[in-house]
Amino acid sequence: MNFRELRFARAMEFTIQEINNRTDLLPGITLGYQIYDSCSEVPMAVKVAFQFANGMEPFFNDTDSCSKSAAAAVPALVGDSTSTTSISMTRILGRFGIPQVSYYASCACLSDKRQFPTFFRTIPSDYHQAAAVAKVVKYFGWTWIGAVRSDTDYGNFGMAAFLKAAKEEGICVEYSEVYYRTQPRSKLERLANIIRRSTARVIVTFLHEGELRFLLEELARQPLPPIQWVGSDAWIIDPEFLRFNMCAGAIGFSVSRSVIPGFREFLLDLSPAQALKSPLLTEFWESSFSCSLKGSSEGARECDGSEDIRALQNPYTDTSQLRATNLVYKATYAIAHAIHGVICNDTQCDKSAKFTPLQV
Repeated sequence: MNFRELRFARAMEFTIQEINNRTDLLPGITLGYQIYDSCSEVPMAVKVAFQFANGMEPFFNDTDSCSKSAAAAVPALVGDSTSTTSISMTRILGRFGIPQVSYYASCACLSDKRQFPTFFRTIPSDYHQAAAVAKVVKYFGWTWIGAVRSDTDYGNFGMAAFLKAAKEEGICVEYSEVYYRTQPRSKLERLANIIRRSTARVIVTFLHEGELRFLLEELARQPLPPIQWVGSDAWIIDPEFLRFNMCAGAIGFSVSRSVIPGFREFLLDLSPAQALKSPLLTEFWESSFSCSLKGSSEGARECDGSEDIRALQNPYTDTSQLRATNLVYKATYAIAHAIHGVICNDTQCDKSAKFTPLQV
C-alpha cells in the first residue's frame, strides 16, 4: 500500500469534515464524498470516471434524458495524482461537464483548455518546473548532462519542455533516455549501462518514484562514479531515496511546505473498529502492524488492540512536510467555494437548489 497516497485521500476526508463544520461556507449544507483507488492505472481510472459520470452506480444509466443523466452525476472530482490517469479521466468527465481538480497532475499538456475544458489543478504546470531546472543547471555551470524520463505523459512532456529550455540556455545533452517500470529488464540494464559509460556526471530526471527506484537499484549493483542528480517534484523530497548513497546532494524543485492545523490528530484518531469500516484503512492497519483485523484475512496473528498508531513512522503519519497534501486541501476547498457560489448568497444556501456539474 502507498501510505502517502492514503494520506492524500484522508486529507480530502479531513477537509470535507472541516467544511461541514463551518458556518460561513455552505451553511446548512453537508458535503458527502466517496473515495476510489485508481491504482495509478488507466483502465481503473477510466472505470471510476464512468461510475462518477453515471451517478456512482456500477452500471450505466440507461435513461434517454440528458438532464436526468446530468443530475445523477457527481458535481465535481478531486484527483487524480498522476497526469496520465488524470488525462484519461478528464476526457470522459469533460463530456459530461464534470469539473476535475487535481492536486498532483502537473503535465503541461493539461493546460490546453480546448482539449481539457473542465480540468483544473492546484499544482503548477511542469512548464515552469522545466524552465526553472534549466536555469539551475546553467547557474552551476553544468553544460554537459544526461537526461532520463519516465515513459508517461508526465515524463515525456516534462522532459520535452526541459530540453527546449536547456537548448536555449546553451546546455548540451549527451543522451536522453526513457524507461517505464513494466518494460523488460533488458531495457533497464541498457539504461544503467549508458549512465555508467557516460562522461556526463549530471543527470536531469523527470521520473516517477517507481522508475527511479528500479534504476537506482540497478545502478547500485556495480560501482558508479559520483553523480549529481537533478530531480523533479515526483521524487526529490521522498525520504525513501535517502537510502541510496548516490542520491546524496540531489537537488530539485517541489511545492512549498505547509501546515494544516488539526490534520495530524485527525490521522492518528483511528482505532481498529474504525479501520474495519473502510477497506483502505483495514489494509493500512494490517500492513502497518502485521496483524489481521477480525475476519479480514487469514494466516496472520489477530490484532489485539495493543497496536499504537502514534508509534508508527511511515508516510501516513509523517506530517512534517505537507506539500502535495496541502494541494489536496486546496482542491477540496476550491470545489466547496464553487458550489457555494452556485447555491448560496451571502448568508444562506438554497438546500433544494438543482444544479449541474457544469455550473460548478
